[in-house]
Amino acid sequence: MSADGVVSVCANCGKEGNDVNNICNKCKMVRYCNAACKKKHRHKHKKECEEHARLVAERAAELHDEELFKQPPLLHENCPICFLRMPSLGAGSRYQSCCGKVICTGCLHAPVYDSQGNEVDKYKCPFCRVPVPSSEAEGIKRMKKRVETGDSRAMFNLAFYYYHGLFGLPQDYRKALELWHQACELGFVYAYNYIGVAYDWGRGVEVDTKKAIHYTEQAAMRGDETARYSLGTLEKNKGNMDKAVKHYMIAIKDGDSDAVNQMKELYSDGHATKDDYTKALQSYQEYLGEIKSEQRDQAAAAYDDYRYY
Repeated sequence: MSADGVVSVCANCGKEGNDVNNICNKCKMVRYCNAACKKKHRHKHKKECEEHARLVAERAAELHDEELFKQPPLLHENCPICFLRMPSLGAGSRYQSCCGKVICTGCLHAPVYDSQGNEVDKYKCPFCRVPVPSSEAEGIKRMKKRVETGDSRAMFNLAFYYYHGLFGLPQDYRKALELWHQACELGFVYAYNYIGVAYDWGRGVEVDTKKAIHYTEQAAMRGDETARYSLGTLEKNKGNMDKAVKHYMIAIKDGDSDAVNQMKELYSDGHATKDDYTKALQSYQEYLGEIKSEQRDQAAAAYDDYRYY
Protein backbone atom coordinates (compact mmCIF):
# COMPACT_ATOMS: atom_id res chain seq x y z
CA MET A 1 0.00 0.00 0.00
CA SER A 2 1.36 3.44 -0.92
CA ALA A 3 1.57 6.44 1.42
CA ASP A 4 -1.79 7.78 0.16
CA GLY A 5 -3.59 4.55 1.03
CA VAL A 6 -3.75 3.08 -2.49
CA VAL A 7 -3.11 -0.66 -2.66
CA SER A 8 -0.14 -1.64 -4.85
CA VAL A 9 -1.03 -3.99 -7.73
CA CYS A 10 1.36 -5.99 -9.91
CA ALA A 11 0.93 -4.79 -13.53
CA ASN A 12 1.63 -8.31 -14.82
CA CYS A 13 -0.21 -10.81 -12.62
CA GLY A 14 -2.59 -8.54 -10.70
CA LYS A 15 -1.34 -9.50 -7.25
CA GLU A 16 -2.08 -6.96 -4.53
CA GLY A 17 -0.19 -6.22 -1.35
CA ASN A 18 2.61 -4.36 0.39
CA ASP A 19 5.23 -6.64 -1.17
CA VAL A 20 4.36 -5.41 -4.69
CA ASN A 21 7.18 -2.88 -4.66
CA ASN A 22 9.37 -3.67 -7.68
CA ILE A 23 8.98 -0.37 -9.58
CA CYS A 24 9.67 0.23 -13.27
CA ASN A 25 13.05 1.97 -13.24
CA LYS A 26 12.29 4.14 -16.26
CA CYS A 27 8.80 5.58 -15.81
CA LYS A 28 8.30 4.95 -12.07
CA MET A 29 4.60 4.46 -12.83
CA VAL A 30 3.94 0.72 -12.50
CA ARG A 31 4.85 -1.91 -9.91
CA TYR A 32 5.53 -5.63 -9.95
CA CYS A 33 5.59 -8.32 -7.31
CA ASN A 34 8.99 -9.62 -8.45
CA ALA A 35 11.64 -9.36 -11.17
CA ALA A 36 10.12 -12.24 -13.14
CA CYS A 37 6.78 -10.41 -13.56
CA LYS A 38 8.64 -7.26 -14.43
CA LYS A 39 10.56 -9.00 -17.21
CA LYS A 40 7.49 -10.83 -18.52
CA HIS A 41 5.47 -7.61 -18.78
CA ARG A 42 8.26 -5.58 -20.36
CA HIS A 43 7.17 -5.99 -24.01
CA LYS A 44 3.61 -4.90 -23.19
CA HIS A 45 4.72 -1.94 -21.08
CA LYS A 46 7.56 -0.70 -23.30
CA LYS A 47 5.58 1.66 -25.55
CA GLU A 48 3.62 3.21 -22.68
CA CYS A 49 6.79 3.53 -20.63
CA GLU A 50 8.74 5.29 -23.39
CA GLU A 51 5.86 7.68 -24.08
CA HIS A 52 5.63 8.61 -20.41
CA ALA A 53 9.39 9.14 -20.21
CA ARG A 54 9.22 11.37 -23.31
CA LEU A 55 6.46 13.51 -21.83
CA VAL A 56 8.32 13.84 -18.53
CA ALA A 57 11.49 14.89 -20.36
CA GLU A 58 9.58 17.44 -22.44
CA ARG A 59 7.96 18.95 -19.36
CA ALA A 60 11.28 19.08 -17.56
CA ALA A 61 12.77 20.94 -20.56
CA GLU A 62 9.84 23.38 -20.57
CA LEU A 63 10.27 24.13 -16.87
CA HIS A 64 14.02 24.54 -17.35
CA ASP A 65 13.50 27.05 -20.18
CA GLU A 66 10.93 28.99 -18.15
CA GLU A 67 13.52 29.44 -15.44
CA LEU A 68 16.38 30.05 -17.85
CA PHE A 69 14.70 32.84 -19.81
CA LYS A 70 13.44 34.87 -16.86
CA GLN A 71 14.95 38.35 -16.75
CA PRO A 72 17.53 37.98 -13.95
CA PRO A 73 17.98 40.49 -11.13
CA LEU A 74 20.29 43.42 -11.79
CA LEU A 75 23.74 42.18 -10.88
CA HIS A 76 25.84 45.34 -10.95
CA GLU A 77 25.53 47.50 -7.88
CA ASN A 78 25.70 51.29 -7.96
CA CYS A 79 29.07 52.95 -7.48
CA PRO A 80 29.45 53.66 -3.73
CA ILE A 81 30.68 57.19 -4.49
CA CYS A 82 28.58 58.62 -7.35
CA PHE A 83 25.66 56.17 -6.79
CA LEU A 84 25.17 55.67 -10.54
CA ARG A 85 24.63 52.22 -12.01
CA MET A 86 27.96 50.49 -12.52
CA PRO A 87 28.98 49.78 -16.12
CA SER A 88 28.73 46.12 -17.12
CA LEU A 89 32.03 46.14 -18.99
CA GLY A 90 34.85 45.22 -16.64
CA ALA A 91 37.01 48.16 -17.77
CA GLY A 92 34.38 50.55 -16.39
CA SER A 93 35.10 49.77 -12.75
CA ARG A 94 37.88 48.62 -10.50
CA TYR A 95 38.00 46.54 -7.34
CA GLN A 96 39.87 48.19 -4.46
CA SER A 97 41.78 45.60 -2.42
CA CYS A 98 42.22 48.11 0.41
CA CYS A 99 38.54 48.37 1.34
CA GLY A 100 36.89 45.74 -0.87
CA LYS A 101 34.79 48.31 -2.73
CA VAL A 102 34.15 48.34 -6.49
CA ILE A 103 34.38 51.90 -7.79
CA CYS A 104 33.53 53.21 -11.25
CA THR A 105 36.37 54.60 -13.34
CA GLY A 106 34.74 58.03 -13.36
CA CYS A 107 35.19 58.30 -9.61
CA LEU A 108 38.69 56.82 -9.84
CA HIS A 109 39.64 59.44 -12.41
CA ALA A 110 38.08 62.36 -10.53
CA PRO A 111 40.08 64.39 -7.97
CA VAL A 112 40.06 63.12 -4.37
CA TYR A 113 39.35 65.59 -1.56
CA ASP A 114 39.77 65.38 2.19
CA SER A 115 37.12 66.33 4.75
CA GLN A 116 38.21 69.99 4.51
CA GLY A 117 37.68 70.13 0.75
CA ASN A 118 41.38 70.05 -0.12
CA GLU A 119 42.53 67.93 -3.05
CA VAL A 120 44.71 65.04 -1.89
CA ASP A 121 47.09 62.62 -3.55
CA LYS A 122 45.29 61.03 -6.52
CA TYR A 123 47.13 57.78 -5.83
CA LYS A 124 44.83 57.05 -2.93
CA CYS A 125 41.61 55.10 -2.88
CA PRO A 126 38.77 57.61 -3.37
CA PHE A 127 36.64 55.66 -0.90
CA CYS A 128 38.91 54.83 2.07
CA ARG A 129 41.88 57.12 1.25
CA VAL A 130 44.44 54.33 1.61
CA PRO A 131 47.38 54.69 -0.83
CA VAL A 132 47.31 52.37 -3.83
CA PRO A 133 49.72 49.39 -3.69
CA SER A 134 53.28 50.40 -4.48
CA SER A 135 54.10 47.04 -6.12
CA GLU A 136 52.48 43.90 -7.54
CA ALA A 137 53.61 41.97 -4.48
CA GLU A 138 51.86 44.42 -2.16
CA GLY A 139 48.72 44.24 -4.29
CA ILE A 140 48.65 40.43 -4.09
CA LYS A 141 49.28 40.59 -0.34
CA ARG A 142 46.27 42.85 0.09
CA MET A 143 44.13 40.61 -2.12
CA LYS A 144 45.03 37.53 -0.07
CA LYS A 145 44.20 39.41 3.12
CA ARG A 146 40.77 40.22 1.69
CA VAL A 147 40.31 36.53 0.83
CA GLU A 148 41.00 35.63 4.45
CA THR A 149 38.13 37.91 5.51
CA GLY A 150 35.72 35.99 3.25
CA ASP A 151 35.58 38.57 0.44
CA SER A 152 34.10 36.66 -2.53
CA ARG A 153 35.22 39.18 -5.14
CA ALA A 154 38.77 39.00 -3.84
CA MET A 155 38.55 35.19 -4.17
CA PHE A 156 37.36 35.59 -7.74
CA ASN A 157 40.17 38.01 -8.62
CA LEU A 158 42.88 35.92 -6.99
CA ALA A 159 41.56 32.86 -8.85
CA PHE A 160 41.83 34.79 -12.11
CA TYR A 161 45.45 35.64 -11.35
CA TYR A 162 46.26 31.97 -10.63
CA TYR A 163 44.41 30.84 -13.75
CA HIS A 164 46.51 33.10 -15.98
CA GLY A 165 49.69 33.19 -13.89
CA LEU A 166 49.59 36.96 -13.33
CA PHE A 167 51.38 39.33 -10.96
CA GLY A 168 54.09 36.89 -9.97
CA LEU A 169 51.73 34.04 -9.10
CA PRO A 170 52.28 30.60 -10.67
CA GLN A 171 49.72 29.39 -13.18
CA ASP A 172 47.59 26.98 -11.19
CA TYR A 173 44.25 25.90 -12.66
CA ARG A 174 43.27 23.77 -9.69
CA LYS A 175 43.91 26.57 -7.21
CA ALA A 176 41.87 28.89 -9.41
CA LEU A 177 38.95 26.46 -9.49
CA GLU A 178 39.09 26.00 -5.73
CA LEU A 179 38.82 29.76 -5.20
CA TRP A 180 36.05 30.13 -7.80
CA HIS A 181 34.03 27.41 -6.10
CA GLN A 182 34.47 29.21 -2.77
CA ALA A 183 33.34 32.46 -4.39
CA CYS A 184 30.24 30.70 -5.76
CA GLU A 185 29.35 29.40 -2.31
CA LEU A 186 29.48 32.98 -1.07
CA GLY A 187 27.22 34.17 -3.89
CA PHE A 188 29.68 35.73 -6.33
CA VAL A 189 27.85 35.12 -9.61
CA TYR A 190 30.67 35.62 -12.12
CA ALA A 191 32.62 32.70 -10.69
CA TYR A 192 30.04 30.25 -12.11
CA ASN A 193 30.85 31.29 -15.66
CA TYR A 194 34.58 30.86 -15.17
CA ILE A 195 34.07 27.37 -13.78
CA GLY A 196 32.03 26.65 -16.90
CA VAL A 197 34.90 27.86 -19.08
CA ALA A 198 37.30 25.60 -17.17
CA TYR A 199 35.12 22.56 -17.90
CA ASP A 200 34.72 23.62 -21.52
CA TRP A 201 38.47 23.84 -22.07
CA GLY A 202 39.60 21.20 -19.61
CA ARG A 203 41.67 23.54 -17.46
CA GLY A 204 42.24 21.89 -14.08
CA VAL A 205 39.44 19.39 -14.76
CA GLU A 206 38.47 16.91 -17.46
CA VAL A 207 36.51 18.37 -20.36
CA ASP A 208 32.81 18.05 -19.55
CA THR A 209 30.40 19.85 -21.88
CA LYS A 210 27.34 19.18 -19.71
CA LYS A 211 28.98 20.69 -16.65
CA ALA A 212 30.27 23.60 -18.73
CA ILE A 213 26.74 24.43 -19.88
CA HIS A 214 25.34 23.90 -16.39
CA TYR A 215 27.69 26.42 -14.79
CA THR A 216 27.23 28.90 -17.64
CA GLU A 217 23.46 28.68 -17.21
CA GLN A 218 23.79 29.15 -13.46
CA ALA A 219 25.78 32.33 -14.08
CA ALA A 220 23.30 33.61 -16.68
CA MET A 221 20.24 32.97 -14.52
CA ARG A 222 21.89 34.92 -11.70
CA GLY A 223 22.56 37.95 -13.92
CA ASP A 224 25.94 37.44 -15.62
CA GLU A 225 25.49 39.12 -19.02
CA THR A 226 28.69 37.58 -20.39
CA ALA A 227 27.42 34.07 -19.65
CA ARG A 228 24.06 35.02 -21.17
CA TYR A 229 25.83 36.16 -24.36
CA SER A 230 27.72 32.84 -24.49
CA LEU A 231 24.45 30.90 -24.28
CA GLY A 232 22.99 33.01 -27.06
CA THR A 233 25.95 32.27 -29.30
CA LEU A 234 25.76 28.58 -28.44
CA GLU A 235 22.10 28.46 -29.51
CA LYS A 236 22.84 30.49 -32.62
CA ASN A 237 25.54 28.04 -33.69
CA LYS A 238 23.10 25.17 -33.14
CA GLY A 239 20.53 26.88 -35.34
CA ASN A 240 18.11 27.66 -32.50
CA MET A 241 17.57 31.27 -33.51
CA ASP A 242 14.51 31.90 -31.32
CA LYS A 243 16.46 30.92 -28.20
CA ALA A 244 19.47 32.92 -29.38
CA VAL A 245 17.32 36.05 -29.70
CA LYS A 246 15.92 35.55 -26.18
CA HIS A 247 19.39 35.21 -24.69
CA TYR A 248 20.78 38.21 -26.56
CA MET A 249 17.84 40.42 -25.56
CA ILE A 250 18.44 39.65 -21.89
CA ALA A 251 22.18 40.27 -22.27
CA ILE A 252 21.51 43.63 -23.96
CA LYS A 253 19.25 44.76 -21.14
CA ASP A 254 22.19 44.07 -18.83
CA GLY A 255 24.55 46.12 -21.00
CA ASP A 256 26.29 43.65 -23.32
CA SER A 257 27.30 45.52 -26.48
CA ASP A 258 28.42 42.36 -28.29
CA ALA A 259 24.85 41.06 -28.03
CA VAL A 260 23.68 44.21 -29.85
CA ASN A 261 25.99 43.35 -32.74
CA GLN A 262 24.67 39.79 -32.80
CA MET A 263 21.08 41.04 -32.92
CA LYS A 264 22.00 43.27 -35.85
CA GLU A 265 23.44 40.24 -37.64
CA LEU A 266 20.39 38.10 -36.88
CA TYR A 267 18.10 40.86 -38.15
CA SER A 268 20.13 41.26 -41.35
CA ASP A 269 19.96 37.50 -41.96
CA GLY A 270 16.21 37.37 -41.35
CA HIS A 271 16.42 35.46 -38.06
CA ALA A 272 15.16 38.37 -35.94
CA THR A 273 12.30 40.76 -36.63
CA LYS A 274 12.57 44.52 -37.06
CA ASP A 275 10.67 44.85 -33.79
CA ASP A 276 13.24 42.62 -32.03
CA TYR A 277 16.13 44.73 -33.31
CA THR A 278 14.39 48.01 -32.44
CA LYS A 279 13.74 46.80 -28.89
CA ALA A 280 17.38 45.71 -28.61
CA LEU A 281 18.63 49.18 -29.60
CA GLN A 282 16.19 50.90 -27.25
CA SER A 283 17.16 48.62 -24.38
CA TYR A 284 20.86 49.30 -24.91
CA GLN A 285 20.30 53.05 -25.11
CA GLU A 286 18.44 52.90 -21.80
CA TYR A 287 21.41 51.11 -20.27
CA LEU A 288 23.85 53.73 -21.61
CA GLY A 289 21.68 56.47 -20.18
CA GLU A 290 21.76 54.86 -16.74
CA ILE A 291 25.56 54.59 -16.59
CA LYS A 292 26.52 57.85 -18.31
CA SER A 293 28.32 60.57 -16.37
CA GLU A 294 30.68 63.40 -17.24
CA GLN A 295 33.40 61.93 -15.03
CA ARG A 296 33.15 58.56 -16.78
CA ASP A 297 33.36 60.24 -20.18
CA GLN A 298 36.50 62.06 -19.06
CA ALA A 299 37.99 58.80 -17.78
CA ALA A 300 37.16 57.03 -21.05
CA ALA A 301 38.84 59.84 -23.02
CA ALA A 302 41.94 59.82 -20.81
CA TYR A 303 42.48 56.07 -20.54
CA ASP A 304 41.62 53.50 -23.19
CA ASP A 305 41.17 50.75 -20.59
CA TYR A 306 38.53 52.87 -18.83
CA ARG A 307 36.06 52.74 -21.71
CA TYR A 308 32.71 51.38 -20.67
CA TYR A 309 30.65 51.39 -23.84
